[in-house]
Amino acid sequence: MKRIGNLWEEIISYQNIILAAKKAQRGKRFRPNVLEFNYNLENEIITLKQELETQTYIPSDYKVFQIIDPKPRQISAAPYRDRVVHHALCNVIAPIFEKSFITDSYANRRGFGTHKALRRFIKFAQASRYILQCDIKKYFPTIDHAILKQIIRRKIKCPKTLWLIDLIIDHSNPQEPVQLYFSGDDLLSPLAHRKGLPLGNLTSQFFANIYLNEFDHFVKERLQAKRYVRYVDDFAIFSDDLDFLKFAKLEIELYLAKIRLQLHSGKTQIFETKYGINFVGFRIVNNQIRVISKNIRRGRKRLNRLYKQVSLGEASTDQIQSSIQAWRGHLQHGNTWQLQQQLFSGLGFAQDAREGANP
Repeated sequence: MKRIGNLWEEIISYQNIILAAKKAQRGKRFRPNVLEFNYNLENEIITLKQELETQTYIPSDYKVFQIIDPKPRQISAAPYRDRVVHHALCNVIAPIFEKSFITDSYANRRGFGTHKALRRFIKFAQASRYILQCDIKKYFPTIDHAILKQIIRRKIKCPKTLWLIDLIIDHSNPQEPVQLYFSGDDLLSPLAHRKGLPLGNLTSQFFANIYLNEFDHFVKERLQAKRYVRYVDDFAIFSDDLDFLKFAKLEIELYLAKIRLQLHSGKTQIFETKYGINFVGFRIVNNQIRVISKNIRRGRKRLNRLYKQVSLGEASTDQIQSSIQAWRGHLQHGNTWQLQQQLFSGLGFAQDAREGANP
């Protein structure tokens, strides 16, 4: 495998850092930390560039908060200045790894996403009798730092770029404690491995894709699974051959153990596709595509919260309509016309959004 070098000057170029700042502030331009950065934009960019050039750059601490989605999850928000660095790095290294990604890996990639993953998933489900549906247990909290660095080094050899990558990985804040044991481990082995990437980082999402990229090739090339889809740590293999899927499950467990990951026993199963499947927030049964119940409940709560914000003057109707349009766009990938009527009919300020969605 060819390893790529000479990336550093491109990463720390003034033009790349400016581009990174523009990307980092999308949808967040009026937040105080972004406004403060932009007020002294040229000085901020020059200072950041100098710190990277001299390798004196040190990431700041994360802001940590909990969300219920539907279970409690820890979200770690990097300061805006660090998010600019994340974008500057990914601007340069993402295209290198992108060339090696398989077609049917859909998360955190430009031009892919949940809706393309859903369409591919439905196509495979309709053409197959059985599915092996898998979920990795506590994926982000269990990503092993040393293994991730080894995987990255199989593609990149630029020393200063690797310094920055290592710095970002090493600065990951403590995640949910998870102790998993593998063959050859002793009692203290889980504590000897630094692991976990913070949810909420651009680099974490990107590194999570890299971590399973070689696994994707294993499934496609070694197991020769013709119908395979992955979205982050949720993946599935479809087949008419039940024995093949049983064999594939055993081989997958062995492979994942090598990178210190385990399947979630409660979410990994083999069954007939005719009984219905949940994937990326939808439930597919025969030719019907429904939104799963927990997402409907979450959507109702969000709409009620938005409505209160408008009533109290805390948000404009334009902002709310934009949010509604985005959610309607998501819902329209399923058989959801009646659901949309139920959700939006009581929101007077959503009328323009409804008309805009149905020209």
